[in-house]
Amino acid sequence: MTTRNKRIGTYLLVALGGLLLGWLLFGGRGSEQGHEHAGKVAGATEYTCSMHPQIRQDGPGKCPLCGMDLIPVSNGASGGKTSRYVLEMTPEAIALSNIQTTKLEMVNPENELTLSGKVTLNEQQVSSITAKFPGRIERLYVNFTGQEVRRGERLASLYSPELITAQRELQEAVRAKDLMPELYQAARAKLKLWKLTDAQIKRIENASDIITNFDIYSDAAGVVTERLVNTGDYVSTGSALFEVANLSSVWVVLDAYEADLSWIKQGGNITFTVPGIPGKEFTAKVAFITPVLDATTRAIEVRAEVQNPGNQLKPGMFADARIKTSTGAKEQSLSVPSSAVLWTGKRSVVYVKVTGQEMPAFEMREVVLGPRMGERYVVESGLQAGEEVVTNGVFAVDGAAQLRGNYSMMSPPPAGGPKAPEAFQKQLTQLVDQYYTLKNALVASDIPAARQAAGTFAMKLGEVDMTKLDGKLHDQWMALLPSLKSNTESIQKSSDVEKQRAAFSPLSDHVIEAVKIFGMQHEVAYIQSCPMALGDKGAFWLSEIKDIRNPYFGEAMLTCGETEETYRRGQSAGSDAAEAAKPVQGHQH
Repeated sequence: MTTRNKRIGTYLLVALGGLLLGWLLFGGRGSEQGHEHAGKVAGATEYTCSMHPQIRQDGPGKCPLCGMDLIPVSNGASGGKTSRYVLEMTPEAIALSNIQTTKLEMVNPENELTLSGKVTLNEQQVSSITAKFPGRIERLYVNFTGQEVRRGERLASLYSPELITAQRELQEAVRAKDLMPELYQAARAKLKLWKLTDAQIKRIENASDIITNFDIYSDAAGVVTERLVNTGDYVSTGSALFEVANLSSVWVVLDAYEADLSWIKQGGNITFTVPGIPGKEFTAKVAFITPVLDATTRAIEVRAEVQNPGNQLKPGMFADARIKTSTGAKEQSLSVPSSAVLWTGKRSVVYVKVTGQEMPAFEMREVVLGPRMGERYVVESGLQAGEEVVTNGVFAVDGAAQLRGNYSMMSPPPAGGPKAPEAFQKQLTQLVDQYYTLKNALVASDIPAARQAAGTFAMKLGEVDMTKLDGKLHDQWMALLPSLKSNTESIQKSSDVEKQRAAFSPLSDHVIEAVKIFGMQHEVAYIQSCPMALGDKGAFWLSEIKDIRNPYFGEAMLTCGETEETYRRGQSAGSDAAEAAKPVQGHQH
């Protein structure tokens, strides 16, 4: 019995030892795996549909469009700071998509347009030879187009019954000239109205018989471009007989597309060539730009006049022209490669490389573009010099953003509330400029300068015309105004830099909130924070520069802090930004 008990005890010890060894080998790993899995689930803040990434919700479920199960969206490696404007990609994905970036450049706002067109007649040098009196064409002395004629050259002879009657009246008036001089002058004037020359009238007066055929003479020199009559045709007074064009000068008419109109100015220099005269360039100036756009071709005609010695330029010739022009800006302008721009309706989107992150990331940015310069666009707003934009693989980046559920070319940010008027934004921008002066005084720990800047800020604050705001925007400004006034007054009255800094923190919060709600006219501003400010409570400030210059510590801890958010012009969300605009106090490091 004793031996049996010992044997049972031995078995129990072996079993317990095995359990302990198994727990040591596998228990920790299972716990670790469970912890890791739990961490992954905890990291998924949203759920989306793999087929419809625009569907986003806080918990699991089914897609309302296709019925598929929603999948969790991981925060990735952003350290908890996510933005639907920013897309993170792995280096492998970037290499696979052959994504390349290009740094933005400052360029001279000059451009060379290549336009096509043709040589045409100078309409100001085209004359119509008309019949001065009615009659029948008896003979044509110029009877084919392209024939050159000189001024005063005989073109045709015409039989006119009306002219025969007028001749008889003149001859009768000549005989009674001494008795009725007025009748004689009237008969001559009638023939003068029919453009008969003095020589022809004199010939009629001296003739004993009636002249039946009268010659028509050219009153212009040039080339006959059109013959409008034949022998035997009866013409009335004013009927066109010939079109004569002087080719000593011609027009070059070019087609300019709508997108190029901003570059074309009257008086600009044109250099053009024609295939019929190889190796020779002609120069001219833009003389006229037609005021109406052709609705079919979406083009407008640009016209230049060029001298044509020897008639070497023939109307109808094709012309290839270059126009060198500029926007008129004295300084260089920022430009972006055209391959970086995605167009969707009225929106222009680029992807900007985000610096200072562990994982490669690209920020979707809406930009306002100016005229095109060859393979580049002038940037009006939305980008800054030195930034890098995706120029190769931009569609791959945008497609990845769509699959991730980020904002993209086809998934723009939702429209915000009412937009503050530009006049109010201008006033707020001036207020923010004075805020920067106050902030920089605190960076320098300059108490008198901070008091003076706070006084000027208070003055600018009083000049803000709140009547320019309506509805909810007006109510939001009225809610911010008391705190802005009280904190500015505290800084102005205080002689202690720490008390000034304590009042500067809520002032900064409300300035940031105002900028996000109403917008301002500066292109960019940086919302920065220091977790150690105000006794480790943390505090925010708005800065005009990206480098950290801490206004809560000055030289003691000048670079302590980080950029939490970048405000860009046009990204204000109107009244919907009220809650999102408030910085979170108590930031923990």
